[in-house]
Amino acid sequence: MTLLWYAYNVFMYFSLVRLQTTDENINTTTILSNISEIDDSQLKFPQVIILGALANNEQIQMLPNASTDSNKNLHISSQCFILNSNPLLTITALCEAGNKSNAKVIIASRIIDDDNDLTLAAIAYVADFYHIPVITIASRENLLSDKALYGFILRLVPPYLYEADAWFSIIHKLKYTNVVLIYNQEEESRMVASRFQMLAHDSQIQIEQMEEYTSDTNLTSLIFNLTTEDRLLARVFIIHTRFKDIAEMLSAIVRLEKTENFVWIINEHALTTNSSALFDGLLGVRLHDSFSDENLLIDATQLITDTFVKFIDYSSSFWSENRSVIDCSSAEPWQYGEDVYRAFIKTKVNAATTGDIEFNEYGDRIESLYEIINIQYGHPTVVGTYRSNTSVCHTSSMCREIMYKTELKLDEEKIIWPNGLRKKPDGIRKSRNVTVVTIVEKPFIFARPGNNCESTSEIYCPRKKLNKSSDDEYEQFCCYGYCIDLLHELSKNLSMVYTLHLVADGKYGSFEKTKFMNICHHIRKRREGEDKQKRWDGMIGELLNYQADLIIAPLTMNPERVQDIEFTKPFKYQGITILVRKDKNTSRLSSFLQPFKGVLWIMILFSVHIIAIVLYLLDRWSSFGRFHFVPQKDQLDENSLTLEENKKKDTLSLSRSVWFTWGVLLNSGIGEGTPKSFSARVLGMVWAGFAMIMVASYTANLAAFLVLDRPEASISGINDARVN
Repeated sequence: MTLLWYAYNVFMYFSLVRLQTTDENINTTTILSNISEIDDSQLKFPQVIILGALANNEQIQMLPNASTDSNKNLHISSQCFILNSNPLLTITALCEAGNKSNAKVIIASRIIDDDNDLTLAAIAYVADFYHIPVITIASRENLLSDKALYGFILRLVPPYLYEADAWFSIIHKLKYTNVVLIYNQEEESRMVASRFQMLAHDSQIQIEQMEEYTSDTNLTSLIFNLTTEDRLLARVFIIHTRFKDIAEMLSAIVRLEKTENFVWIINEHALTTNSSALFDGLLGVRLHDSFSDENLLIDATQLITDTFVKFIDYSSSFWSENRSVIDCSSAEPWQYGEDVYRAFIKTKVNAATTGDIEFNEYGDRIESLYEIINIQYGHPTVVGTYRSNTSVCHTSSMCREIMYKTELKLDEEKIIWPNGLRKKPDGIRKSRNVTVVTIVEKPFIFARPGNNCESTSEIYCPRKKLNKSSDDEYEQFCCYGYCIDLLHELSKNLSMVYTLHLVADGKYGSFEKTKFMNICHHIRKRREGEDKQKRWDGMIGELLNYQADLIIAPLTMNPERVQDIEFTKPFKYQGITILVRKDKNTSRLSSFLQPFKGVLWIMILFSVHIIAIVLYLLDRWSSFGRFHFVPQKDQLDENSLTLEENKKKDTLSLSRSVWFTWGVLLNSGIGEGTPKSFSARVLGMVWAGFAMIMVASYTANLAAFLVLDRPEASISGINDARVN
């Protein structure tokens, strides 16, 4: 609301203000105060005037020195004024200097110790209105990356948003997996928290809790609750807080003695406050010392030179001095402003004073160099460096892929951890007494009654009685077996103490209905649409109801269990295999008969002879059987056969009919003795179609029988009666 109120006043002020120069609010320093002072050798070069909105006289003196080393085809000059904490007075100075200088670009600093930075917001509103690019060398607020509000800003310093990338890289380098993130309700802090959450999504780093606090929150209670919460295992805490809260929060950490075996990482704004509450062992990042005001002004001038060189061949109206680009008495924006801003975005300066300069689509610098700071003996000490890469990415995996390619140098041996320790904390809470639940399952867990357990191989494991009618609440057992030995080894490697007991109901755990509806709220993760009267029983129920911290048993993984609990890597893969003797494969001579059953073979043989007889009868008794073969009597000569002899020779005999049917069936070809009558030929075609189908079926089945001919196993499977 404050920014909107100032914006309203800014635009109302344009129509009312009469620009006046006063020594109180404006201090103008120029290399060349006007065009008449430029010598003849410089008149032939295009001139770019930089308007500097700087914080003090020291920065004003730096800008002329930075502007004298210009491109041989371009002349660079500057005119500056000092920022005022009152945004309206700053705009007055901006309009006065802009009208006089005809500047085409603005370099803006910020007032030291001005958290709100309303002066830059006011300059940005004017720049957006007139389409003037603004290069800022100091403002790092995350909101300035919003192109809907600040459409013409470029930053040579990275926003505070990207320190989340440095945190993630440091935690990944230190091999920590669990963190707690504390941040305040302001938009700046929320944006950093969202960035870190996006980076950690689907990664090895798990955010156990994101705690947002308000201005009314008791910070001592906040720290106490988060560090003593039983369900939180993380001992790595990231704090993004305001300047006025850092002293109270750090003092609460020291007062509650939450330093030993803890890792505390604070944001850059809090780290650079030089507060007396900063205790030894704190970690954080800050912008590298090379990002000084002088170096940034040098790089800004080089960036301006490399950008405006691209416009040397532009029309004369671009370089015209007749009209001021920033004319607060006019409402007309600069027609080339958008082209110049896009040219700035695409310009890349290699090996600049502060490193390579390149911008993403939001106008933020892509590459920046950070120092990793460790508070030692009350003073910040550099223990490493981090070179960021803030290329635009829209998914967590894409952002992590970019970050893994960045340069991170961290000397862990130089780090002093809280309480002056040199050994790196584990980053996770070590429970002094871990409650372990198990179940009797041979051969993994054996249990024998009694409490006189052998110290070397057995562990006391009582079981709570569900029926409390007796005086004793627990049954006494001694447990031993493979899982018990595994638990013993885990306790040695993880330096933990444990208490073992047997599950009371003797069940592994299933998700079943119960008449008690209020039990379900104990389950950590309730699935949408699930019956609210369902709950876990057995070992899983004890784990989810915080009656146990760990299950060690041959527990099978299934989809329902995986949704609510986390499994370790399986310690055993179990399966049942039955070995039987393989009989020899005996091939018989009659194996070619296997594709068809015996009845079918008989029917085929029977069909061959029936068809042969029918063909014979049809051809013999048909009146059209041999009409075209009978010659005329007057055509017969002495060498010709007689009519009877010709008839006998051409007649389809029974033997020829049988030969024909077998030839069609076996596809062996037919030489002579084919049917002559129409009815017999139709029957022959039907028989040929039948034979084609039978031969094709036989061929396909014969190949399958010969290839897949395997002996039948004597035992059918695990459920075979001979096995049981």
